[in-house]
This record gives sequence, C-alpha cells and structure tokens, in this order.
Amino acid sequence: MYDFEAYPYASRRFVKYAINGMCATSHHLAAQAGVDMLKKGGNAFDAAIAEASCLTVLEPQCNGLGSDSFAIIWSKGKMYGLNSSGYMGSRFSLEELKKKGIDKLPVYGFGSVTVPGAVGAWAAINKRFGRLPLSVVLEPAAQYAEKGQAVTKNLSEMMNVFSGRLKEALSAAPECEEWFKCFMPEGRAPMPGEIYKNPDQAKTLREIGKTNAESFYKGDIADKIAAYSEKFGGYITKADLENYEPAWVEPVSVNYRGYDVWELPPNGQGIVALMALNILNNFGASQNDAESFHREIEAMKLAFADGHRYISDINTMDVSVKDLLSPAYGTDRAKLITDKASLPTWGKPQTSGTVYMCAADGEGNMISYIQSNFRGFGSGVVIPGTGIGMQNRGLGFNLEEGHPNCAAPGKRPYHTIIPAFLTKDGNPVGPFGIMGGGMQPQAHVQVMLNYIDKGLNPQASLDAPRWQWMEGKKVTFEPSFPEYLVDRLKARGHDISIELNPGSFGRGQIIFNTGMGTLMGATEPRCEGACEAW
Repeated sequence: MYDFEAYPYASRRFVKYAINGMCATSHHLAAQAGVDMLKKGGNAFDAAIAEASCLTVLEPQCNGLGSDSFAIIWSKGKMYGLNSSGYMGSRFSLEELKKKGIDKLPVYGFGSVTVPGAVGAWAAINKRFGRLPLSVVLEPAAQYAEKGQAVTKNLSEMMNVFSGRLKEALSAAPECEEWFKCFMPEGRAPMPGEIYKNPDQAKTLREIGKTNAESFYKGDIADKIAAYSEKFGGYITKADLENYEPAWVEPVSVNYRGYDVWELPPNGQGIVALMALNILNNFGASQNDAESFHREIEAMKLAFADGHRYISDINTMDVSVKDLLSPAYGTDRAKLITDKASLPTWGKPQTSGTVYMCAADGEGNMISYIQSNFRGFGSGVVIPGTGIGMQNRGLGFNLEEGHPNCAAPGKRPYHTIIPAFLTKDGNPVGPFGIMGGGMQPQAHVQVMLNYIDKGLNPQASLDAPRWQWMEGKKVTFEPSFPEYLVDRLKARGHDISIELNPGSFGRGQIIFNTGMGTLMGATEPRCEGACEAW
C-alpha cells in the first residue's frame, strides 16, 4: 500500500509561462476553474470569481460563503481597490458587554460574526468588470459542492483539529452544532482522498448566481442568516444585510527602489508592509546576510507597532495613511534601528492637514484577490440548510474604549487579509499575495525583497526560507534557514526558535508580466497550490 502523503525527497517547482491567461491559487481545481472561464470567453475577473467561489467548497477550513474579501484590480490602464469586509451588526452594545464583565469577543458562536462581504465582492466585481453571467461563473463551485470533492490532507487535518476545539465550545455556543452536521455528516472527518459533498452549499451558490447575490443580502438567504442570528443572540439583523455594500477604494503605495508596491488602505493591515518597506528604503539593498535580516525584522516590528496602534476602520483612525507612509516618517523610524534587537513601540507621525488567488488574461486585465474566515473555519456557525460557514472577523476588534479599533455597530474591524500589486513606471508588473494572519505583511515584504533586491524570479521569491516576528524579541524561522545566520541573529539579541509547520509562514501566489508580451506565474511550495496557464 502506497503512503500517499509521504514526501521523502525535496520537490522543485518552476516558473510557469503563458500568453492567453493564468490563474494561481492554493487549490489546483480552483485554478483550473478559473482557466476554464477564460476558455469560455471570460476575462481575468470572471476567472478570479470562479477561483474564489470554488475555494469556499474546496478549502472551507480557510474561507466560505460567510467570509470577507478584498481585491486590487488592474483594468484598461487603471487600478481599482475593493474593500468587501463587513461591519459589526447593529445589535452590538459595548456597554452591555461591560456590564457582563466581558472584555473580549468569543472565538466561536455569533458573538464574533460580522456582516459577511465576500459574496458582495463577487457581485460587485462581476457587475463592473465581468463578462460572463454570475450564474455561469459560480457553476463550477456548485458542481464541486453537489458532486463532491476529493479531500486534501490539509482539509482533513484541519477538520479534526477544529472539531476538537469546537466540541469544547458547544456549551457556550450551541449554534455551532450545525457545523458538525455540515462538515462531519458521518461523525468524523473524511480522510485524504475521500469524497466530501455539501449539497446545501450547491443550492446556495446557484441561488446567489441566479439572483446576482440579491438573495444573500435582501432575499431568502438573508432571511435565514438573520433568523439564525436572532435565535442565538447574534448582532446581525436583516437590515444590516440589506444595507451592506462593498466599498470601492483607492489603493495606496510606497516606492521601493523604483517599484511601486500597492496595498489597500485600512481597515486592512496592508500598510504595515508598506511602512516596513518605507523604513527599509533608508538602508542598502537587502542581502542574504545577518545585517539585512536584522534590519528587516526590526523594521517589521516598528511597522506592526504602528499598525496595532493606528489601524482601524479608516473613518475612526486618528492619524492619516499619508502621514504613516510619508518618507520623513520612515526615516524617523529607521533611526530607531540599532545593531541589537529591540522591543517595538509605536511612534507619533506628524499630521498635515488569510485564501489568496490571482488571475490575468491576454487583454492585460489582472486581479489580486483574497478572502477569509479568519480562525480556520471561522466562528463555527453554519446557517442551517445553506452550507454557509460564517467568519469570526469581529475578533479583529478590541473592546478598549477610546481606541480607534474599539468595536461598535456599523464599524469595520482591523483586518489581516491583504491583496497586493506591483507596478513600475506606471505599468503593471502584476498581482501577488501571501495569506496567513499576521504573517501576511511580513511575507509581502520578504517576497518583494527577494524579487526587487535579490533579483530572484517569482517562484524562487516564494521558495526562499522565511522568518516571522511573533512578539517582543521572539522570531521564528523555517528549518531551511541557514544555521550560521540564525546564530548571528541570536548574537544580536533575537529570541529565535525553529518552526516546523510550513503553514505558519504563509501561502502565496504570483502572476507577473515578463515584459515580452507573456505572463509568468508561481505558486507557494508550502501548500497544495497550483498555477494554471492557458
């Protein structure tokens, strides 16, 4: 009997090239579905929605129909940003929580569920940029949900882990009982290679497609979400769903050695990556030496300190994004970096006035797209009869009165998921992204340094070993990181440990222009990803 999950030898991936189009994401079937849309006459945006919807079926441990999402779009020579994260429901009351002595939102149950935005993103992108009907674009996902999928090792393992945690939480969150009926209908997690079906999700996907998502926010599906929320004391009402609209926003950037690196403005943490690059602009190009890695870690600490202090719903921030990303502020922060590891502190800028996918087509359209539940399967809440798993993005809030990111009705929380894009001299290089909680801006920075400073190709930029700052002076490194560099960084005061779980260091994809009328793509070696070309 073969061991299907034994990998005794190192595997090697190569950059892929294409002319007509390319789709890259963390599951090969989703990437294939995207390419199928291109072959049907669709564009990159149809392909991305097909990828995203398939991933809600193929990787429910990461995202679902109750997720949030963000996107950066390049179309006809112009860039667009879409913030499709949801806000806290209107029934939320900080005062009531304080009376009960509650100082943080629960991980499981409706208490951390905000209005889901991903489905709204699909409809908004399809309406503005898509070429195929939404019903056609969502059909591959519906087919996988109806006819079943072969479960991956990652999904099987995450089902087992999450179910154990959720069982312990059921007494406080009985609304999560439906999760076991949906994802473990036989009372156990399916093994890798077994078939798993979610017929309720298939019906929901087809209704979303048929109604252009109207049912999800204003019709029958919305009624089911609102009713279940009310039954178990959730904060979301039917009116909250009816009033929800994704927000078209202007992406923000910093110039790093001739390249413009683009992220979305808050409430996402994308500006953390930009702040770190802004600091690193004050030093020489990154090299594979202890001095460079030390500076990068220290810059990341400083950027996160500012991010955790200032990032919130952009309407409640008490400093501007412009000031946080100003070259002068980057220079000021760079001066705090010495030859020893430090404890991060937030600064005071002068004021003036987690699944990721990308797609590109032969017409020059490109999209960087990300959507997420947050904590694995999210809140553990599944709306009965729909297959909709709800995120727990409310955990991005704090309950500290007066803090810009304090939870409030109608407010968007601090978000970890961030799509990114690279341009040079006003021309698109292409979309990139690496999912994984607080690792995301750190991986964005490291991949950009690999590509821009070290001259690595997209695949090698993803393959390179990574580090992750955790807190204080604690940093984790992948086992493949050179031991002599780890020793030299320890001598500088960094508290370093080796992390064996590759998933801790992010899962990313890249599609870039070659400059020769073709595309080149790469996919993360740390996951079951694929880059499919046409």
